[in-house]
Amino acid sequence: MTDRLRVTYVRSAIGYAVDQKRTVAALGLRRLHQTVEHDDNPALRGMVQKVRHLVTVETVAAEPKATATKPSAAVGASGPAAEG
Repeated sequence: MTDRLRVTYVRSAIGYAVDQKRTVAALGLRRLHQTVEHDDNPALRGMVQKVRHLVTVETVAAEPKATATKPSAAVGASGPAAEG
């Protein structure tokens, strides 16, 4: 399983270049002290590197994904199909 990165917006982008403001927005950050989690990959690391003075980053171990199970249809169930 891949790790995840927890990115927190800690310093305003006011007064910084437009491309840095767009990078913060592309990370999914809208308000100061907002935190988002992303899968760790080189593209994300590059985005974080570009705005490293505006955000803090933590590495979080990914949680195992639970497998969804479908409820099985009960044999001999009552209902419109069984009445006929």
